[in-house]
Amino acid sequence: MGKKVSQRMRDELIAAVVARYQRGGRDDKTRILDEFACITGYHRKHAIRLLKGGDIADSLDLDAEKRATKAQRQRVYDEAFVSNLVVFWETADRISGKRLVPLLPLLVSSLERHGRVVLDEDTRNKMLQVSPATVDRLLQPIRQEAAGGRRRRAPAASSLKKRIPVRTSGDVKDPPLGMLEIDLVCHGGETMAGSFVHSLVLTDHATGWTECVPLVVRDSALVVEAITNVRARLPFVIRGLDSDNGSEFINELLVDYCEANSITFTRSRPYQKNAQAWVEQKNGAIVRKMVGYARYEGLTAAQCFARFYAALRLYVNFFQPSFKLLEKRRVGARVKKRYARPATPCDRLILCAEIDDETRARLRVIRDQLDPVALLERIRAEQANLVLPRRVDDGFVSRLVDGHRAGSKASRSAMPIVC
Repeated sequence: MGKKVSQRMRDELIAAVVARYQRGGRDDKTRILDEFACITGYHRKHAIRLLKGGDIADSLDLDAEKRATKAQRQRVYDEAFVSNLVVFWETADRISGKRLVPLLPLLVSSLERHGRVVLDEDTRNKMLQVSPATVDRLLQPIRQEAAGGRRRRAPAASSLKKRIPVRTSGDVKDPPLGMLEIDLVCHGGETMAGSFVHSLVLTDHATGWTECVPLVVRDSALVVEAITNVRARLPFVIRGLDSDNGSEFINELLVDYCEANSITFTRSRPYQKNAQAWVEQKNGAIVRKMVGYARYEGLTAAQCFARFYAALRLYVNFFQPSFKLLEKRRVGARVKKRYARPATPCDRLILCAEIDDETRARLRVIRDQLDPVALLERIRAEQANLVLPRRVDDGFVSRLVDGHRAGSKASRSAMPIVC
């Protein structure tokens, strides 16, 4: 509404209500100020300064004089100047004003000498005295038209990325416990159309501890909920999260969640395949190896994934040793790598000095109570539910388990296990 009120009407309104505002009580001033700000469109603080001013008539006269002076001011650079400036800009291959201004003396003399332009004395002097900022301002509409119109405004995620620091491999020399890489693995099959199940994978740098959580759809709120559930069952505290640049991670919801829970949130370099090597290795060695590339949709499939990952996390973290790089050095044209002795994530976590004795004892108790054969049978049974969610029955699962116990080659080839 403020845009529809002319400046003259605003001045008249100020002169009419200023005396009543200064004499009124607290409630009267609040009511007058609300009406005045609503009608004029002024910011509330600016309206207070206007209504509390001393001699309002003098200020109104001064404003009117300034507006009259501004209205009478003539343009320094007219259309003829702009048209000649465009010729020089095109001759310089549309460079910026900061680069064009130092080149203008040479261009003016050269184009006049070859008869390309004819400048009067006033235009020539202005052309040699114009500033880079003025050149960019005068050429702005011409630039927009040459580029095909106004550029699209950058999406909100672009400004949000400025708040999230970029992490590179050089920043991760000896990461502390609780620095996790996170990534999404899609289960869309041969097409990405529609909604389908995703797997959220979280991997700790220091120990290799891996958690997988199914998501019914790709949604930022579900990602935050999944991270909250993982935090509740992890034997250590999450200190940091590092993600790719997908919109399911780069959003206000996850950024605010990390800030509220004192979690350092970083992102990898875009379009770099090896930027998240830890979690990408787990994506292939765990999720793709155990689940494959088929398409899974709906809540029922997500529930099957949840039961499957509940058994898989115990088997992988307690009974699957992995290598950890200790040193990498270049000798001539070869790169020599030295690895630590293979150990399970649980063993690395027990040896970690950053956890307390109670957590260390609890991990040992859980490890001693787990039966790896029973876990493997449970994993294969849940694999059957994933592969055949509509045709599988208890007898089929029992035959698969019995086949494994008997060492059936057909059963082993049909049901891959984690290496």
